[in-house]
Amino acid sequence: MAKILIVEDDENVKLLLKTRLRTRYETECASDGAEALRVIAARGADLVITDIMMPVVDGYSLVEKLRAAGSDIPVIMLTAKDALSDKGKGFAAGCDDYMTKPVNFEELVWRIDALLRRYKIANEGKIVMGGVVLEQSSFTVTRGGERTELPTKEFKLLYLLLSYPGKIFTKENILDSVWGYDSESDESTVRTHINRLRKRFENYPEFEIQTIRGVGYKAVISK
Repeated sequence: MAKILIVEDDENVKLLLKTRLRTRYETECASDGAEALRVIAARGADLVITDIMMPVVDGYSLVEKLRAAGSDIPVIMLTAKDALSDKGKGFAAGCDDYMTKPVNFEELVWRIDALLRRYKIANEGKIVMGGVVLEQSSFTVTRGGERTELPTKEFKLLYLLLSYPGKIFTKENILDSVWGYDSESDESTVRTHINRLRKRFENYPEFEIQTIRGVGYKAVISK
């Protein structure tokens, strides 16, 4: 079970967050950024939900200190400060997501799960979908006793799409992420690689690459 650290100086908000989240995650609380840093150093955390306006060490400073120390723990800022400049400051400090109060708890859970999944993928270099495993270190896709080693670009393209299931990537997004900003490849290159991946994995019911006409592509994972 993932461990969520809630950093909030308002006791009522803290209790509400803990009550709503503890059925899905292990939860721990801190009342300010300084206490949060001590908790993380002593016992760790998989994700941090933090307010901004707190005594001793505020939310911005908490995130800055974590990033300066080399920590890539996902951080969601949950605050009443909803100005665009506040959000910009939060992302500049290094937060991964930003939500304003009052919070929709269903949406909060969606965002927590998405961040935890990406954090796990980034750290392990692996995507697991049922019996299918993508290994970033070897550019391989394994399913049962079948192991397929992909060309570099094909693997990077598939890994990108499956890291964010349901997210639509434009052809420009894909070219920049997989081939690089200075590449001379064009949209036909993306289309060719998508078709190759579809052909390779046409008998894999675990995932599907869908075309969003006029926009780009997305991966859909079977439930």
